[in-house]
Amino acid sequence: MDGPRNPSTIFFQYERIRRSIIASYWIVIILAIPLWWQTTSIERLSLPSSEVYAQAEAHRGFQLPVRIILDSEFTKRDNSLALEVQTVLKDSSALDIRVSGSSGRSEGDSYLVLPSESQEIRVEGRELFFPLEKASASVLAKTLASFILPDKDHRVVQYSPRYRLSFSLLNEDSSGGQVVEAWDASNGIARHIEPITSALSVLHNFTIESQAQFYAPLAFEPLKLSEDEAYGLTPEQLTVFVNSAEWTLSSSSSNDPVLHFLLFVPSASRRPLKILNKEGKPTNSNSFLIPQWGGIVIANLPESPSKIRLSTDDLKSSFTTFSQQLLTLLGVPRLSSGAVRSRQQPTGWQIDALLRYRAIENVVRTSDTLRSTVSLVEQIPNMPVGEKVRNDVRDALKALKSLSSSSNMTLTGILATSRDALTLSQKAFFHPGMLALLYFPVEHKYAVYTPLFASAIIPLVVAAMREVVAWRKQRRGVQVPQG
Repeated sequence: MDGPRNPSTIFFQYERIRRSIIASYWIVIILAIPLWWQTTSIERLSLPSSEVYAQAEAHRGFQLPVRIILDSEFTKRDNSLALEVQTVLKDSSALDIRVSGSSGRSEGDSYLVLPSESQEIRVEGRELFFPLEKASASVLAKTLASFILPDKDHRVVQYSPRYRLSFSLLNEDSSGGQVVEAWDASNGIARHIEPITSALSVLHNFTIESQAQFYAPLAFEPLKLSEDEAYGLTPEQLTVFVNSAEWTLSSSSSNDPVLHFLLFVPSASRRPLKILNKEGKPTNSNSFLIPQWGGIVIANLPESPSKIRLSTDDLKSSFTTFSQQLLTLLGVPRLSSGAVRSRQQPTGWQIDALLRYRAIENVVRTSDTLRSTVSLVEQIPNMPVGEKVRNDVRDALKALKSLSSSSNMTLTGILATSRDALTLSQKAFFHPGMLALLYFPVEHKYAVYTPLFASAIIPLVVAAMREVVAWRKQRRGVQVPQG
């Protein structure tokens, strides 16, 4: 039997073999680096940042043309009336308003102010009938401003091409007696809501739904009033009136924004339920509006049978209130004080004012969204920017540039272009490929890769360093021990 062998003669102890093994590991690692870099690299195309910022500055002065023609009867009484009205309106407007005197009917997108045969201000289509006796520059300008320059209202919802209108009958507690078993919501919607949705179809597509619930408890206890055994809702309680935890207010699944309209029937033990003012006194109103959300009407039913069916006539007051709340939420400007209209639908003046308001809103939101997209990409170096994102940004910019020549476009065309620009900018900002790394900073990469590769790399580095030291000693003639 052979004796023990010299460790230096064992094949894996040969310096050449040992160093070849270590070198082979490093060769594999070095060759794999380009493949790893290719498979882990992100596509990051350049965005037209300079154009985005330039367009944002250009559209700060974005103006829409408004042409108003005063009938010759007005200019006969005061030759400078048109100029004075234009000056007053321009001082308080970001619109390109031109007022001129002429006779005849309005043409194209212009508005015509005609003398009224009575003392009332009447609106028909795109025509305004105004009493000659009241036609001073300040009074006429104030009236026109109420039609073409609606005040901004925080209650108005953000623009969306589509809305769902949800009408809900909510019985607080049907077990307490006197429950509303059914309501004629379809006729109420047809009479009071559909004329509005039809008139505003140039701005939005509406989907309407209705439902009834028999148990919709409040999340708080109304205040007991000493007088008439009534209950009251304080202004603070109105802000938390909707019990989102127990009320199922949406009966369908959709990504469209929803505007809710609730007919709330208090329990028989809590009637009448009144709305209180800041001083704690009952008000005459039985309805209130939740900004950018919807409206609520409280129905204090009289003593009647335990099961009730609300007819169209019973619902007339409630749906009239719902229609006014809908107009407010959608931003339809109110008519000036004392003005009347021939139909209950919004007038052409109101719809045009809303078209301008929404178009300007879309332009501002588009510019802000594009700036946010560019800023986000600049702040996060490893955020991917693909071809789809870059194309959406470019197309949004193209749509904004086309609005620069809006004098040749109708209001509906301007709104459609601004809507397309907003949609494209939001698609770029919320692209899934970008959002994936929005909350994944570089530190997370180190946390993932370090445990995976450190355990393998450290022994290889130590072994390579040991061999380099041994090789250098051998070159200097120093004997290096084996094993």
